[in-house]
Amino acid sequence: MREAELLVLGLMLAVVGLSVLARVIRVPYPILLVLGGLVLGFVPGMPTIALHPELVLVLFLPPLMYWSGFFASPRELRADLRTISLLAVGLVLATMGAVAVTAHALIDGLPWAAAFALGAIVSPTDPLASTAIARRLGVPRRLVTLVEGESLVNDATALVAYRIAVAAAVGGGFVAWQAGLRFLVGVAGGVAIGLLVGWLVAELRRRLDDPPVEIMLSLATGYAAYLPADQLGVSGVLAAVTAGLYVGWRNPEIASAPTRLLGFSFWEVLVFLVNAILFILVGLQLHLILSGISGHSAATLLGLAAAVSAAVIATRIVWEFTVPYLIRLLDRRPSQRARRIGARARLVVGWSGMRGAVSLAAALALPLPTGAGQGFPHRDLIIFVTFAVILATLVLQGLTLPALIRRLGVHGDGGEEREELRGRLVATDAALARLEELAAEESTRDDTLERLRDTYDLHHRRLKAQAGKISDDGYQDRSRARQRLVRELLQAQRRAIVQLRNSGVVSNDVMHRIERDLDLEDSRLEI
Repeated sequence: MREAELLVLGLMLAVVGLSVLARVIRVPYPILLVLGGLVLGFVPGMPTIALHPELVLVLFLPPLMYWSGFFASPRELRADLRTISLLAVGLVLATMGAVAVTAHALIDGLPWAAAFALGAIVSPTDPLASTAIARRLGVPRRLVTLVEGESLVNDATALVAYRIAVAAAVGGGFVAWQAGLRFLVGVAGGVAIGLLVGWLVAELRRRLDDPPVEIMLSLATGYAAYLPADQLGVSGVLAAVTAGLYVGWRNPEIASAPTRLLGFSFWEVLVFLVNAILFILVGLQLHLILSGISGHSAATLLGLAAAVSAAVIATRIVWEFTVPYLIRLLDRRPSQRARRIGARARLVVGWSGMRGAVSLAAALALPLPTGAGQGFPHRDLIIFVTFAVILATLVLQGLTLPALIRRLGVHGDGGEEREELRGRLVATDAALARLEELAAEESTRDDTLERLRDTYDLHHRRLKAQAGKISDDGYQDRSRARQRLVRELLQAQRRAIVQLRNSGVVSNDVMHRIERDLDLEDSRLEI
């Protein structure tokens, strides 16, 4: 037990140290954590840590997908639905095919079903490192939305395709129309369950006013959507994402200011911790993986890893510069032409296709050998190739993406800053309008200095009255009346900014930033 305790402590210290180092050298922490875990795995005396696939697919994935959906904007996703769908479905299937052809040609005796399973495993992207870089360098928000929106759906596409390929490899059968039907049912069923769970949770939270309980309910929401969907054979990923989208959209009306402030802080720490542990555990797997492929030469392994990684990266780049242009020839509507992005922005999106822990978890979930000695064909080799693709995309693309963005000059035009300024102005106008409505009941015509002096003098007298030093001459009532007035104005501003979000004037991110400032001001009230 002492060894386990030391291991947990060591991993936590490694996460802290590597994350601080990543911030100092300005490298996204997932890259450094994977490399750090890789090095730690070869430290003498380091115990073997096996990353159980269920730990990611069931324990870690639901809350991560729920929270990703929570902060996504349904309006922005709908605006780019065609592009996101092409990336999340079309590109996943294209990558799966390209990898399958490459692997089948290079690995002797690899069945086509197993080759397609490998393709499905390495096809979904992990946006954490790429979006961190993009936001730091001021990349246009729409490009970040495309990368994040793709990752919300492509996990579901890849995992459904993965299950079909694994079933074909183990059972030996594959029928195209049945696979297509299973895919459609998986997508539609996942979305339906996610909407149902999201609605139920939103209605329950609307009736609660207990921040700790509501936060625990938010943590359970991802599991409440994922687990039933997974048991029914539909997409648990889409169920968790859909529940997050629904609850996130309704959050301004169902959560109080204290709940939002406490909840965002809780989730910020939780998401960082989960992602950090996952990436360092991914790095630690290499030592264990190599022990399963000792019969292959280093040259063979490196060549195979390089070929499959190149197929993954090249397919994404080729897709970005072929399929969208073919669609442009067919759809020349002015509304669609106005939304086109240039070749430079397209290259940035193409170079942002990094892989992560979901791919490794799917590889580790391949069936183990049975008592008769039969297992998934070339299982150990597939796991090694998966790790190599994760490492290659994270390190190669992650370290070169900032230079590529700077070289291409892909930067925002300040639109989000203008949106935020407009939102704050509209919110302030709403507060002033509400103040005029309440002017007959409250004294609101003093100048700034007199108003501040009156506020602090009232607060001082109320505290002295509570301490028994002076008699309470209505100070408590006047203080509460003033604070109720302030809360009325804050609520008017919230309604205004949510209306701007709903009408598409400002983005979801801008709404959340302004809402947080209003919540902080609300938290200082004593009523």
